[in-house]
Amino acid sequence: MKKIIFIFCFILSVSFLQAQESYTINGETLELKTEVDGQLDLLWNIIDGKYRYFVRTEDNTITELKNTKTDRKFQEEYKTLLNELTNNSTSTKHLNLTLFSLKEYIDTYNISADSNYETNVSRSKFQFRIGVFGGMTNSPFIKNPNNEKTPLFGAELEILEAERISRHAIFMQLKHVLEQDDLKYSTTEISLGYRFRVINKETFSLYANMKFATLNFSNGTVVTDLDGTISTEERSETSFDVPFIFGIGADINVSKNSFITLAYNELFALFLDNQGNFSTDFSIGYKFKL
Repeated sequence: MKKIIFIFCFILSVSFLQAQESYTINGETLELKTEVDGQLDLLWNIIDGKYRYFVRTEDNTITELKNTKTDRKFQEEYKTLLNELTNNSTSTKHLNLTLFSLKEYIDTYNISADSNYETNVSRSKFQFRIGVFGGMTNSPFIKNPNNEKTPLFGAELEILEAERISRHAIFMQLKHVLEQDDLKYSTTEISLGYRFRVINKETFSLYANMKFATLNFSNGTVVTDLDGTISTEERSETSFDVPFIFGIGADINVSKNSFITLAYNELFALFLDNQGNFSTDFSIGYKFKL
């Protein structure tokens, strides 16, 4: 167990911060990230809760990409500007004012304009995040008369849209709950779930989880008292459920591609009965983009 904790702490200590630079644009000082670096650069950041995008030309002129709304119609100024900067060499017909769409467009232009340009843009429309976590649980859906807490650890794969920071995601999770002396129960759970981000910022997100399918491989000791005769029986069980287990969690961005995760799970389930103890299922973890 000590080795697991050491490895976990080591992983948490490793992160690489994405560089941001300060720019003064039309009298406004902004901290911006460079997303694409080539003949035409793409700069961006979330400022006062709003996505803002900028392009930088070879003479270091920085211009904001805008899409203002007049008389209920979007003007799409960003398309006009990019058409001018690229001499209409790359179509903007299907271009959206999103990070993924702009990144792909400018990267495509740079490839055509500079034979020495090296792309680092992924064409995948899905983002994959993988993480590890550890914590404590009282396993509220099993009999636990003394409300004992046991350690847990696991790993998770999360899949969400890459075009933007999506509110919606699905996840696959592997979790193991350890046995202890006062609670002879352990389980390895494989689950499939859905996640909705209520607060959805680049640096922080708060979400609700729902596990809609679980497969458990459990081991436990059953104690029976029959007419004063106490007996124990070791049991192993495999069970598949569609329990709809709900919980909450948060991602805290610590670098360009990594997050600290906090989770409070097994608050309640639609098709599993709580056995008398309110959930104390907490975990902390580390997650990064693939």
